[in-house]
Amino acid sequence: MPPLTGTPILTVTQLTRSLKSVVEEQFVNLWVEGEVSNLARPSSGHVYFTLKDDTTTLRAVLYRGVALRLRFDLTDGLHVLMRGRLSLYEPRGEYQFNAEEVEPKGIGSLELAFRQLKEKLSAAGWFDPRRKKRLRPYPQRIGLVCSPTGSAVRDVLEVLARRWPSLEIFLAPARVQGEVAAVEIAAAIGLLNRVHQKMPLDAILLARGGGSLEDLWPFNEEVVARAIFRSCVPIVSGVGHEDDLTIADLVADCRALTPTEAAEKVAPDRLEVARRLESMAARMRALLLRNLEAARQRLAGLRSRPCFRRPTERIEEQRRRLDDWADRLQRAMLQRLRSGQQRFSNVAARLEGLSPLKVLARGYSLTYSEEGQVVRQAKQLQPGQRLVTRLREGIVHSIVESVE
Repeated sequence: MPPLTGTPILTVTQLTRSLKSVVEEQFVNLWVEGEVSNLARPSSGHVYFTLKDDTTTLRAVLYRGVALRLRFDLTDGLHVLMRGRLSLYEPRGEYQFNAEEVEPKGIGSLELAFRQLKEKLSAAGWFDPRRKKRLRPYPQRIGLVCSPTGSAVRDVLEVLARRWPSLEIFLAPARVQGEVAAVEIAAAIGLLNRVHQKMPLDAILLARGGGSLEDLWPFNEEVVARAIFRSCVPIVSGVGHEDDLTIADLVADCRALTPTEAAEKVAPDRLEVARRLESMAARMRALLLRNLEAARQRLAGLRSRPCFRRPTERIEEQRRRLDDWADRLQRAMLQRLRSGQQRFSNVAARLEGLSPLKVLARGYSLTYSEEGQVVRQAKQLQPGQRLVTRLREGIVHSIVESVE
């Protein structure tokens, strides 16, 4: 059915612009609750996502300026409350929610940011006790990061002066509250680490009095945690009161419940050290006296022994024993010599009786071939063969003429 005469006909652009003006004028400063999904972070810095409930979805955007101010990270599945306004994108005729403020549902944004950063750094191993550095028991030089005008610095300096007066202190002033505080704290830690390269520091103390979560928030920033983690010098964190816990406390090498306790952890009590030294000196004196008395008793015991009362008596006794052994040894040697001589005479007599020279003395002779073999039978010889005959006195050389 065609439109009635006089009824205006709108173009798509005209209709869209009409809707845009209505939507953007009427739907401002709205609070919307929903679950984040389809989160996207392009290089522009804007954050695009869908806000949904059980039945409906709504396109939403956090422009870069708003996204940078968020204390926590938007993630898929996070339930949030958002304040903002509706806008309509003309080219596609789509409307979206422009968020200007975001709060996590059921938990504060700072608390959520704290939990997210805590989980991130814990997974990275920044809280691992094995990487934490030990404090020296008797420091000579420390660094102090705190506000130069706060009450915490006065308390810390008073405790350090009372407990360990010889301690040298390098103060690196930094704001400990406000938007730029985290950057200044990290810079102060870096400065003290550079000082450490020329004049070694035994520890760096972070001090800040108590306050709300917002007041202590600089110590929950990742830039401060990174500076503590990278520090070459052991860091003691004394931030807030006993119930306060910050990311700096978890990353630091040693955590104190208050700035005063942090100073007590860094500096030993000189009076207690003096008492320990006096106690050690007393124990050493007592030990020396006991050792001296034991040495005296041993000396008295040695003095009463016969070998010290009559030292030559033992020597004379050993000398007599030596002479007795020498006499017994001489008699045994003479006896062995006579026995050997007798055995030698018997063997010589037996050898003399078997000697071929005795046979030669009775008129016999020994005949050898040129090769030195003894001639026992005539058949061993051949005519013309040379022989050597040994008599009792002298040797005869002969030639065989015939053999019978």
